[in-house]
Amino acid sequence: MKLLVKLLREGLGSIIAFISWITLPGKLKRTPEAQAEVEKELQNFALYQFFACPFCIKTRRALHRLNLPMEKRNAQQGSSYRTELTQGGGRVKVPCLRIDENGTTTWMYESADIIHYLETRFG
Repeated sequence: MKLLVKLLREGLGSIIAFISWITLPGKLKRTPEAQAEVEKELQNFALYQFFACPFCIKTRRALHRLNLPMEKRNAQQGSSYRTELTQGGGRVKVPCLRIDENGTTTWMYESADIIHYLETRFG
């Protein structure tokens, strides 16, 4: 039963990811200088995620729309990123945005909070 649920979840997630990919929104346009500055700031960010998670897909769509080419880290079972997420953030929950600024690391969970933060900061 557990295996069936896992297969169903991953299958549906893959379908959702494919539909999301073929319907991606347009990217926010910035001057080359402004985009370079954003990309420099994004070196301090990483998104921990699962490929087929609907909330991760929603967050990745926002990254695309906001033109934020940020590092994405797959936190699947057995991944070193999963260990980082557990040790740093305290739990395995995705999506999770890691922000390293001013010598402090912040772990932000919840897709709506992440998207709102990114829209406010970079939108």
